[in-house]
Amino acid sequence: MLYDVAAGDYDNRKVKILSTEGMMNHVKNSSAQQFVVATETGILYRMKQQNPGKTFVPASEKAECQYMKMITPENVYASLNEDKYEVKVPKEIADKARLAIERMLSIS
Repeated sequence: MLYDVAAGDYDNRKVKILSTEGMMNHVKNSSAQQFVVATETGILYRMKQQNPGKTFVPASEKAECQYMKMITPENVYASLNEDKYEVKVPKEIADKARLAIERMLSIS
């Protein structure tokens, strides 16, 4: 989730619910100079690198995912090529998760 912060005018605040790349593209194309970012804080570094004149504020400093930090190119490669790190999810949970993902993709 991303909030554009209009200069001093609370009524002009705009809320966007976007994918990671959707947030990156929105920030790049937005005329707003300040953003409140309500997602994993790891994205802030990339946002600052690609948009040096803009300000990014995390909605929560505690929004860190320890598991995302474990994902490396080497682990992704091993997972895909060596069938490592397989995760098995019960069908009823997978069905609910699939529905949530499909809904997110439909609005992105």
